Amino acid sequence: MNLNTDHLQRCIGTLRLSLNFYQQAPADSIDREIFRNAIVKGYELAQETSFKLLKKALRDYGHAARKLDATPIKDLLRLSATHGLMTIEEVERWFAYRDNRNNTAHDYGENFALETLRLIPDFIDDVTRLAAVLRERYPEESH
Repeated sequence: MNLNTDHLQRCIGTLRLSLNFYQQAPADSIDREIFRNAIVKGYELAQETSFKLLKKALRDYGHAARKLDATPIKDLLRLSATHGLMTIEEVERWFAYRDNRNNTAHDYGENFALETLRLIPDFIDDVTRLAAVLRERYPEESH
């Protein structure tokens, strides 16, 4: 099976840059707020892209696409550990990322943003590792 991680890698790069710009922006500046918002959106997009790729990868282990589409995200993460796409420790962190992401629907305030920013460095490490595992297991074909 061929699995293209280019979009996920682009999301990771954008998230890294947004975090860097956020950290360099003066406190209480509009620039800092803009970069904070970019981080939150980049975080959401990187998660959703990761879950789509995991569903594709899990089909390679005999899981039906339709069933995977109906499977809760946390169960997809558990399946990913079962098949060695993630470690148990990574899955536990992804649970926290998912719980945080679910809060975006209810709270876009300062507290939410600060909690998300606290998670971002570990999330970047974990999503980067996931992209590397997927690239290694499912190399793209030469064009």
